[in-house]
Amino acid sequence: MTDRPQDPAALSQNGDDALVIFTPSGRRGRVAAGTKVLDAARKLGVDLDSVCGGRGICSKCQVAPQIGDFPKHGVSAAAGCLSDFNAVERRYDEKRGLKPGRRLGCQAQIMGDCVIDVPPESQVHKQVVRKRADIRPIAVDPVIRRLLVEVAEPDMHDPSGDLERLKAALRDQWGVEGAACPLPVLARLQPVLRDGGWQVTVTLHDAGAGATILDLAPGFAEDAPLGLAFDIGSTTIACHLTDLATGEVRAAAGAMNPQIRFGEDLMSRVSYSMMNEGGAAEMTAAVREAINGLIGEVCAEAGVARDALYEAVFVCNPVMHHLFLGVDPKELGWAPFALATSEPVSGAASDLGLSLAPAARFHLLPCVAGHVGADAAAVVLSEAPQEAEKLTLIVDVGTNAEIVLGDRNGLLACSSPTGPAFEGAQISSGQRAAPGAIERIRIDPETKRARFRVIGSDLWSDEDGFDHGAVTGICGSGIIEAVAEMRLAGVIDEDGAVGSPAQIGLPVTVPGGRTFDYVVHDGTAFGGPLVTVTQADVRAIQLAKAALMAGARLLMDRRGVDAVERVVLAGAFGAHISPLHAMVLGMIPDCPLEAVVSAGNAAGTGARIALVNKAARAEIGRVVRRIEKVETAVEPRFQEHFVEAIAVPHKTMRFAGLEGVVRVPGVRFGGGDSVNARSRRRRKSS
Repeated sequence: MTDRPQDPAALSQNGDDALVIFTPSGRRGRVAAGTKVLDAARKLGVDLDSVCGGRGICSKCQVAPQIGDFPKHGVSAAAGCLSDFNAVERRYDEKRGLKPGRRLGCQAQIMGDCVIDVPPESQVHKQVVRKRADIRPIAVDPVIRRLLVEVAEPDMHDPSGDLERLKAALRDQWGVEGAACPLPVLARLQPVLRDGGWQVTVTLHDAGAGATILDLAPGFAEDAPLGLAFDIGSTTIACHLTDLATGEVRAAAGAMNPQIRFGEDLMSRVSYSMMNEGGAAEMTAAVREAINGLIGEVCAEAGVARDALYEAVFVCNPVMHHLFLGVDPKELGWAPFALATSEPVSGAASDLGLSLAPAARFHLLPCVAGHVGADAAAVVLSEAPQEAEKLTLIVDVGTNAEIVLGDRNGLLACSSPTGPAFEGAQISSGQRAAPGAIERIRIDPETKRARFRVIGSDLWSDEDGFDHGAVTGICGSGIIEAVAEMRLAGVIDEDGAVGSPAQIGLPVTVPGGRTFDYVVHDGTAFGGPLVTVTQADVRAIQLAKAALMAGARLLMDRRGVDAVERVVLAGAFGAHISPLHAMVLGMIPDCPLEAVVSAGNAAGTGARIALVNKAARAEIGRVVRRIEKVETAVEPRFQEHFVEAIAVPHKTMRFAGLEGVVRVPGVRFGGGDSVNARSRRRRKSS
């Protein structure tokens, strides 16, 4: 029951049913007005926790309703889309407290069309953010250093202030001229000098354009200064707490980017900013809050205080770059895709609301151009393709893929809007990478049956001891392998059409409307889901991989080559892609399979390099200015390459790297309107 009648504007216009959309999963459906959020989540297969049986005691089912217009989802959510707080929620809020904007899913009722965000802590299967710092040697020469200084005591015959004598000591003993001293540091200067007996450890920021005193400690401070390296992705954010004296990663944490509730891809977030007054500021606040949360996590893991953190380095794509800085990204929504700045950005961490040491600094690497950002610059810093002898293609796979092609003779770069399908979003049984998600699949070419492995288990599904009830869905690496294996086993044809049982000769597909779905796992007998790959899923993967391949082909055209010598799969997600399946699918151009390697989270590694090596910052600035940018949005051949790349693996390219390794069947089912056919018709009509 609600405490007052609902606002009629909040009620659904479709009878008594209300449309509910859960983010970040994207699951949606209609439920009767008055349905509790927890019940709707269970009905739609949404990952929402609850351990108290819906009595409003455990608070595990907390959700965050979103109010406003959501064109991406085709819904407007009014203020009264959920019932008012009831007595149970009020009691819980009074005793234990609810975060602002949160509701208890077991108590709140759906009264109208709504968008409901399920925060990470309310998800049964916690997100596994697969962004880790690769272990590799890095020359340590950070902009942050600590200096022990002997300061002359005040003298009646020398009326200079304590700060002036500290600056003189820095100049005479360390060659540091004219160091600036922010007000928070100046306020502590006199007691620190006297507590240390005029011996003080100075934490100095010296990037070559004037030094700044960040902190003071009495006497000799043995502990090393710490810094943070952040990779802000469209979907996930990764944070690495790093020892600035050794380069060692002391702690790491990752989280979903909360901006995903405003749109899973970059342009939908730009659109949200355009269509909602204050939308950009809302997204800025969301990402900064998440970053501060990650800072708290790594500090707790390492057992250090926030005031021991003196600098944070960030890498991100241009839209994330602008939103993080508080710049409206709307100019990136149309040609000529003008950046507010492509230069490196540095400043006081407090200007961004970051909870670090009072005088801590931040630094963003430079962007390459309109939709090729600081994350691409960080990948170049990490992988150094400009020094390579072999022509190298680097693909940073994500919702927005950055692609770099080149060698010591020059670099080209572009971005390609692959969308979220590669990460399990907009896939019927898809989910983010979490325990229980299928991540590896093999299909027997004779029986056409699948066996698989899930995150959190080393067993394959056909091995003794495998927990069939633990399967929850399929993640990005799993869906890529599934579609590639379906092609190798003859379950789909070149155009991506899923065969019927009669066409395949075995009952491994089931009707899915006018098409057919391939059954990966039927967990209904174990209380789990039916995991299938639908025709729509295959199409989504085809479109995503075609965009990726089309971007790579544009760079190859510009370079005047038909093949590359080496492929590097970068990004947290790219680290988990099988090179064989990526090539079978046609995600990457032909290359010897042994020359396809994973670079892990190369953008995160580049951020760490910039954090601990000041010379690297200057170097990447010089390299970025020499990169030739190719804008896919205005290149006439992009559509041609896109259409050819929709076929699996490709309509015209020969994949010599696959020959002798696997056999790609030449089956053709037809009977369906292929993506290729529709794309050809669109081109002809235009």
